[in-house]
Amino acid sequence: MLERLKDRLHQAVGLVGPEPSRPARVIAVASGKGGVGKTNVSANLALALQMSGEQVLLMDADLGLANVDVLFGLQPTFHLSHVLEGRCTLQEALIEGPHGLTIVPAASGLGQMAGLSHAEHVGLIRAFSELSTPVDTLVVDTAAGIADGVLTFCRAAQEVLVVANNEPASLTDAYALIKVLSRDHGVKRMQIVANMVRSPAEGYELFEHLRRVSDRFLDVHLNFLGVVPHDEYLQRAVRRQRAVLEAYPSAPSSVAFRTIAQAIQKWPPPQGARGHVEFFVERLVGAPMAGAVA
Repeated sequence: MLERLKDRLHQAVGLVGPEPSRPARVIAVASGKGGVGKTNVSANLALALQMSGEQVLLMDADLGLANVDVLFGLQPTFHLSHVLEGRCTLQEALIEGPHGLTIVPAASGLGQMAGLSHAEHVGLIRAFSELSTPVDTLVVDTAAGIADGVLTFCRAAQEVLVVANNEPASLTDAYALIKVLSRDHGVKRMQIVANMVRSPAEGYELFEHLRRVSDRFLDVHLNFLGVVPHDEYLQRAVRRQRAVLEAYPSAPSSVAFRTIAQAIQKWPPPQGARGHVEFFVERLVGAPMAGAVA
């Protein structure tokens, strides 16, 4: 009886069959400061995974200054502010991007969205349990910095990808983000992407700098995921409101995004949710979350 009830509940939230074929991958993309190209990394990485044959959901979690929809040249009818107001469901707010990429748009220029309470962030994450869209990978484009919303979404993900470039302020703020996540929120593994660098060697040097300082002062493992070069074609794509992968598929940055996506696909799949506020992971991986706390 209990097993039949469990099967019906799974089917009611959109799972195909009584058990999911494999757990979904959940990646939060973060940066210590703005201006390092985090949203470009989120959007193009999500698209690279989608173009490789995965079903990808890209969530714009920069709740007060959203721009994923602008980057793709899209005009959503609903966004996350409407979800919180009860004007629509999260499912109704979804829009389709290039190559079938599914996007959860957020609001731009709404101060109340940038200042959501921790409970409201948790409620937003819980709303993902209502989705019926099949998902292989969820990419969450967080806001820059170490505000509560960023930390909440990073805790809710299974992998945290930190984007940094080779400027002193970017490195300092990236380390601050790594420190807060590891010391205060129990995130002990993070992926590093060196963005807008002049060479692979410069990107690896950036990673080594962060790794040496983190190894000395923190209990955290940093993994070098890859580099995205400074690329005029990417800037042209931004001005055209298109992803560089779509506008200029042979551009150096497009090659880099595909390479990083291939590296991600080699990760072992997650075995289940880690805890904390991973409520949306419950639906994606099919793991019970009765003991999770905010």
